[in-house]
Amino acid sequence: MAAQGGYPATPQGQAEALRAIVNVVAAVPGGQGLGVIYREPTWTAVDGAGWDPGDPTSGDGWENQALFDYSGKALPRTAGLHRHRDTRQGREAMTIRTRGFFGRAALALVTVAATGAAAFGVGLAGGTHGAAHAAATLTNGGFEAAGGTQTPSGWGEYSWSGHTSASYTETGGRSGGYRLSHWASSAYQVETYQYLSGLTNSSYTARAWVRSGGGQYEAFMALRNCGGAEARVAIPTTGNWTQISVTAQVSNGQCTVGFVSNARAGNWINVDDVEFAGGPTGNPGVPGGFLVGADFSTLKKNEDRGAVYRDAAGNQRDAVQLLRSAGVNYARLKVWVNPTDGYNNKARVLEMASRAKAQGMRLLVDFHYSDTWADPGKQYKPRAWASYGVDQLRDAVYHHTYDVLSALKAQGTTADMVQVGNEINDGMLWPEGRSNNWANLATFLTAGAQAVRAVDANTRVMLHLAEGGNNSQHRWWFDQATSRGVPFDVIGVSHYLYWHGSISSLRSNLNDLAARYQRPVVVVETAYGFTTAQHDHEPNIFNSSLASAGGYPATPQGQADALRAVFDAVKAVPDGRGLGVFYWEPTWTAVSGSGWDPDNPSSGNGWENQAVFDYSGRALPALAVFGQV
Repeated sequence: MAAQGGYPATPQGQAEALRAIVNVVAAVPGGQGLGVIYREPTWTAVDGAGWDPGDPTSGDGWENQALFDYSGKALPRTAGLHRHRDTRQGREAMTIRTRGFFGRAALALVTVAATGAAAFGVGLAGGTHGAAHAAATLTNGGFEAAGGTQTPSGWGEYSWSGHTSASYTETGGRSGGYRLSHWASSAYQVETYQYLSGLTNSSYTARAWVRSGGGQYEAFMALRNCGGAEARVAIPTTGNWTQISVTAQVSNGQCTVGFVSNARAGNWINVDDVEFAGGPTGNPGVPGGFLVGADFSTLKKNEDRGAVYRDAAGNQRDAVQLLRSAGVNYARLKVWVNPTDGYNNKARVLEMASRAKAQGMRLLVDFHYSDTWADPGKQYKPRAWASYGVDQLRDAVYHHTYDVLSALKAQGTTADMVQVGNEINDGMLWPEGRSNNWANLATFLTAGAQAVRAVDANTRVMLHLAEGGNNSQHRWWFDQATSRGVPFDVIGVSHYLYWHGSISSLRSNLNDLAARYQRPVVVVETAYGFTTAQHDHEPNIFNSSLASAGGYPATPQGQADALRAVFDAVKAVPDGRGLGVFYWEPTWTAVSGSGWDPDNPSSGNGWENQAVFDYSGRALPALAVFGQV
């Protein structure tokens, strides 16, 4: 019979079997799943208490399904069956509360209550109190309800070592008065969780602000019982509040958000401001649907030097309006710290962000942490930071990031997404932050992410690598980042077909990264040439050799087809994790004085044959691809 039941005949198997039944009933739509009653939890084997009321010599065939062991010894603080009303959530629950464990496992279930007038009864919680919320929205994510308490309202606790008291709320919250904490004076194992039901099958992301003193065997946030494999993210060792996130695909209408500690004596974590969002109206972790993006960071400099832009019919138009009308819904703007030419600095980013937001675009801010270009071949520190040590660089990253983003928020153009670094395959802020010193690199990345979250918790953090088809390198890099608890929400890659490989290599890498790290993926830079002809004195980057390597002809139609192929690859990433595509510098046409080198005003433009406007400023067929996604 145990084999037929599907769970092992062990204390833990008993617990998991009951948990499964409770989850099924709690998931009934409309709050109509009323409850679960456990049959005869106290029917242990004693003479004269057999199954047959007509035969006093009959025995008990049920004792191995009771909640008490064969010695009949009462579990600590066994309270018995009672009905109580949880006034904080306006509902009733029928529970059997036990504060002990049958063989360190038995029935470790919290009371699960459905919202509304009807009560949801369960109980039989091994050392648990309270109610693990059973609805489609997460409740009490800030742990403010009821203040400091053993079990936070709306949450459940489970300990397979009998240490549920290691989970509790106390003063010292990040944004409010209280926080969730895990701590005990002896070794402990505990989970604080909340069960969500009635979900639309889609991708969902949980986020939380955390701190940890470290030293645990494990400490993580997880999404489980969502219909697929458990997704988890480690809680990093840090004394500063840091936001972490994890994404899972819900395929069974339900999901459990959990915080787990498997810890030594005295180890601790703090948790606050938990969020759970997603669903069919947006991509996981980033609301707003598929991103059709353009990085037009050089546009202002071009316009100031006389560039004009025309639609396909030849009518002169404002470039940002023209991009928006073509289908672009997301702007990407790079930030340099103190560039010589005065473009792409804080003031210019504020100006261009206002123009983009006025057209209804969302905003991705790309921090280079340099006074000039930062990419896999160079990551020069800003001149003002040249003599800084690691601690000073960490603080400079935080303050520069916070300064720019808080100014954007103050003018009503809050960043929706932020890149902490640009094409950082070999790190940033060389030499201290190169990838051969991941401890420093993780420190810098975490500082940037913390600044993003400090300005606005809804802004998503992206980490961005070049070489979008290089799976082995990307796995190594993101394994390093995740093992060190670097917080991020989105994976960004650059993929230029003529440099970084075929569409198939891009597709394979994106699919693997999305599945392996449970994050949405974006091609945050791509472009292709429509000609190999020159339009200024600067040699073009895209030439006949690269056109051959890219696999598409250097024609207006070839450019459009190459862009469409990249869009198609990203949209095909499984589970809706292909988030979008950004075209790099579609408006960077060749005008005198708007060259590539911010330190040299006579430099030319080697990119004009990859713009989506021809040499007269008229829109090319590639511009129309944005509206066909």
